[in-house]
Amino acid sequence: MDIVAHTVWAGVGVALLSRRRPIPRQAAVATLVWAALPDVAHLLPIVAWWVFGKGGWDAVLSYAVALPGQEPELPAMVNFLSHHLHCVMHSAVVAGVVTLLLWAVRRSLWIPLLGWWSHIIIDVFTHSADYYAVPVLYPITQQGFDGIAWNTPWMLALNYAALGAAIWWVYRTRKKPRVT
Repeated sequence: MDIVAHTVWAGVGVALLSRRRPIPRQAAVATLVWAALPDVAHLLPIVAWWVFGKGGWDAVLSYAVALPGQEPELPAMVNFLSHHLHCVMHSAVVAGVVTLLLWAVRRSLWIPLLGWWSHIIIDVFTHSADYYAVPVLYPITQQGFDGIAWNTPWMLALNYAALGAAIWWVYRTRKKPRVT
């Protein structure tokens, strides 16, 4: 799924969760950031190569929108780091370890992690084997589930229609102030 949709779905989740318990503004914003982070983090080595090395901004843009097998040529280390950051940030194993460690320290769930978890769960089903299958069990395996590619036109339309319906429903079912 695309970064915008991940962020908006997380926003819908925050809106619904805030009906059950107060969500501080900082936690809500952090949840949205964590929902987008897995798709941004793996670009960091490429951006660093552009800023500090001999890479070009065109390579960063080309990589960001590339279809599988059409990524621009990158130095081996940049490619290695980018690939493994993608795997780490889309891994339920890694997210599970981070969640458990934070739970042990805080003795409660850190709400912004729900943005990360929503990203992983959505991507498992919206990436196909041909379109960056999500390595949900990394580092145990880099194998991914063969879902439906989010950029398939009908899937993209369905996703944004569902997002629109969810936003409409959240808005329509909000508690309205009582008039006395």
